[in-house]
Amino acid sequence: MEGVSSLDEPLKKLLGGATAKVMAEHLDLHTVGDLLHHYPRRYEERGKLTALTDLPLDEHVTVVAQVADARILTFNNGRGKRLEVTLTDGSGRLQLVFFGHGVHKPHKELLPGRQAMFAGKVSVFNRKMQLAHPTYQLLDASDADEASEAVDAFAGRLLPIYPACKQLDSWRIAKAVDAVLPSARDAVDPLPASLREGRGFTPLPEALLKVHRPQTRADIEDAKARLKWDEAFVLQVALARRRYADTQLPAAARQRVADGLLDAFDAKLPFTLTEGQEKVSKEIFDDLATEHPMHRLLQGEVGSGKTMVALRAMLAVVDAGGQAAMLAPTEVLAQQHHRSITEMMGELAEGGMLGGSDRGTKVVLLTGSMGAAARRQALLDLVTGEAGIVIGTHALIEDKVRFHDLGLVVVDEQHRFGVEQRDALRSKGKQPPHLLVMTATPIPRTVAMTVFGDLETSVLDQLPAGRSPIASHVVPAKDKPHFLARAWERVAEEVENGHQAYVVCPRIGDDAEEAEGQGGKKAKAKKAAPEEDGEKRPPLAVLEIADQLREGALSGLSVEVLHGRMHPDEKDDVMRRFAAGDVDVLVATTVIEVGVNVPNATAMVIMDADRFGVSQLHQLRGRVGRGSAPGLCLLVSEAHEASPARARLSAVAATLDGFELSRIDLEQRREGDVLGQAQSGVRSSLRMLTVIDDEEVIAAAREEAVAIVAADPELERLPELRTVLAALLDKEREEYLDKG
Repeated sequence: MEGVSSLDEPLKKLLGGATAKVMAEHLDLHTVGDLLHHYPRRYEERGKLTALTDLPLDEHVTVVAQVADARILTFNNGRGKRLEVTLTDGSGRLQLVFFGHGVHKPHKELLPGRQAMFAGKVSVFNRKMQLAHPTYQLLDASDADEASEAVDAFAGRLLPIYPACKQLDSWRIAKAVDAVLPSARDAVDPLPASLREGRGFTPLPEALLKVHRPQTRADIEDAKARLKWDEAFVLQVALARRRYADTQLPAAARQRVADGLLDAFDAKLPFTLTEGQEKVSKEIFDDLATEHPMHRLLQGEVGSGKTMVALRAMLAVVDAGGQAAMLAPTEVLAQQHHRSITEMMGELAEGGMLGGSDRGTKVVLLTGSMGAAARRQALLDLVTGEAGIVIGTHALIEDKVRFHDLGLVVVDEQHRFGVEQRDALRSKGKQPPHLLVMTATPIPRTVAMTVFGDLETSVLDQLPAGRSPIASHVVPAKDKPHFLARAWERVAEEVENGHQAYVVCPRIGDDAEEAEGQGGKKAKAKKAAPEEDGEKRPPLAVLEIADQLREGALSGLSVEVLHGRMHPDEKDDVMRRFAAGDVDVLVATTVIEVGVNVPNATAMVIMDADRFGVSQLHQLRGRVGRGSAPGLCLLVSEAHEASPARARLSAVAATLDGFELSRIDLEQRREGDVLGQAQSGVRSSLRMLTVIDDEEVIAAAREEAVAIVAADPELERLPELRTVLAALLDKEREEYLDKG
């Protein structure tokens, strides 16, 4: 197909080596097709020509004027340079200013008497109108008609502004796009004709021309609508094909058995399951009973009872003769799941032991830091099938681990878990095991449809009975220091009433440069300008805050620390003593974010709360209010009242609805961070689509994709779509889809 080749041309053929090298290294653009899909970020309207006397403030204008004078001024003891140019057009005067390295070229070109066009945004400096760093074009045409044509072409145009880099500005990218634009005619259209016509979309070559060189705003809208659809649709077809391929894999059906472990477990539950838990459990049991592997994502708020749902699924599989493995991201969590599951199961978790139930099974723990003897025993229990349930970290994936008959894998907190691990674990079964992925991060529907698009989704949105509401408040430490003092009094009161508290800090402290999960800001903090101090001070640290509290506000209470650099045994010891009530206040990093369960802990103080993301704050807050006493979460911040950081904290304080917060979070961070490093491939393929705003597009594209793949799984009747998919799913994107 000749059409593919011209878009596959390497850029260096058309643009010359130097430009092509910068595009490859800094913008990840290698072929003509890459550059055609490097869309403008926005468009500047160069206003029609404006007289210097009636310049509107804060708007983009285009003026034609003569240079009256130009002079270079130095500042900062001669270290900085500024070029000031005065323009006149007979009606008035206007000042231009250029800084830094940008002064050399205009200083050579903008000589007194020269006539030129200037475009830029009007601002005021020292009560004078000015344009800072305007773009300009010299008008040296001897012929007056030619000059006026140049003016028309320059003014009144929608100017594309491209995502650029230091080495290559938007202008030069625009020039390069001009060079490759004729190739847009050869673009392979991935949309089936019936779909394109049915939805009234512009043909792809036309959409590419319109997005790069629009004549009107309507052109831009047309092009965007079309290009967004392409992205959503191609991605959804890729995901639909994966889901289809998964349904073709064989798996052992694990039918629910009456009077087994599950029924015995249900009979001794001291409470009834919520409606949500019943509904989701039914979806899972139905999936387990089929002969192809379940791939389900279980989303649920912190404390909505996901572990209970997962445990019942594991027991059903054990009843059906299989084994279940639960994978946790950290040792602390694996130990904790092991503890809570053996407690929930009681004698049912002591199969084959004295005093164990005859219907019971063994529940073993497998982590990297276990002693050799315990590890040997655990491995033996797995290979013989003595242990029906194993809980562990990725140590479970190591080659040495063999299962008797692995039927179900439960992954806790998917976004910390790459595909290599998922596949390695899958290969441990005689056939691919069923897969249940749990996450406590509420994922907006659109992200679930894109990032986790190859999983079916179940949502637990009720909290079980017995969970208490959590009151959240922002504590403005800078404006109102007495509020912070009161916060520590509140913590002391909680302890006095027999409860416990967490204090969370972004960084560990002592000489470590890193903030756990924050990237250390310490080294650069020293030279901050005074007004930026709030931003630049290093984040508060666990070790320092713990010392201050022991000596000050909480002296007399037992205050302990917990962070990621401690030895696993030490961590476990602190957690155990905190859970037992021997520690009043635990000062920790975000290691407590996931899954730490101490119902007696009722208060949490988050220091430098503005340094955490919205979802993370929500996760952290979920650690309190897990018992019958109400929870309290205090978000301490020095951020300015009007800052976006404070707006974020107020949003967290105002609602306990994780889905609402995840939307706010997504709107504030855009999807780059949300999709995270784990899914880097999607970022390189989503150029026009934003996962936040385009929910309808994504949902509609998913529907079309599912129908097309069901009718023609190999896309034999749609060769263009196959071609485009193959290009999207090169190595990196394939990996992304696997990580989903």
